[in-house]
Amino acid sequence: MLADQYYLIAHEDRTGRSRLHPRATGLGLAAALLAELVLEGRIGVNDGDLLVLDRRPPRDALNHDILDLLNAQPQHRDLRTWLAFLAQDAGLRVAERLMRVGAVELVTRRRMLGTTQTLYMPNSARQRNAAAWASTRVANMLVRGLDLNLTDRMLVGLVVATGLTRHVMYGFENYPHIYHGLPSMIASLPSDLRELVECTESSVGSALTVGRR
Repeated sequence: MLADQYYLIAHEDRTGRSRLHPRATGLGLAAALLAELVLEGRIGVNDGDLLVLDRRPPRDALNHDILDLLNAQPQHRDLRTWLAFLAQDAGLRVAERLMRVGAVELVTRRRMLGTTQTLYMPNSARQRNAAAWASTRVANMLVRGLDLNLTDRMLVGLVVATGLTRHVMYGFENYPHIYHGLPSMIASLPSDLRELVECTESSVGSALTVGRR
């Protein structure tokens, strides 16, 4: 699933911590979840509005829940508003989906002053290898100039929009042509997915600007 892959790229496989500011990670995951529904033909995006195209429930439980939310609030269509709303718990919900398929485990760590921290992270060699492969797979395809399917092109778009490019391309700095080709790859996305990427990038910029005030 697109959001699962984004989650694994956005979090360190050894510590489970986000590579980005939490607001940026949440917005990226929210966009990835909406993109899953776009890719299934359940919703569309047009001129800043989310449109429900098919009310039939998706097979995935998380996608089902999100589509139910959209169906229950037809008067609210603004994409930026939905991104901000879904971003509040997107990390937790995607992590729980990953835990259900055995990709991460719930880990509780004791911190100073007796507090605890709960993380969802790969906790075995197999899980860590799979998590690390999420970004390595994309980097290898970009370096080799392979054709990416629509889901992977959208994944790359969200990586760029949220500032994860340097993490995906770590160790591949000697391939500048890849960076030059990213804008055209994003531009080749269908209009609703392209608009979702652009709105995500704008929302991340706004959220981080507010956070620095």
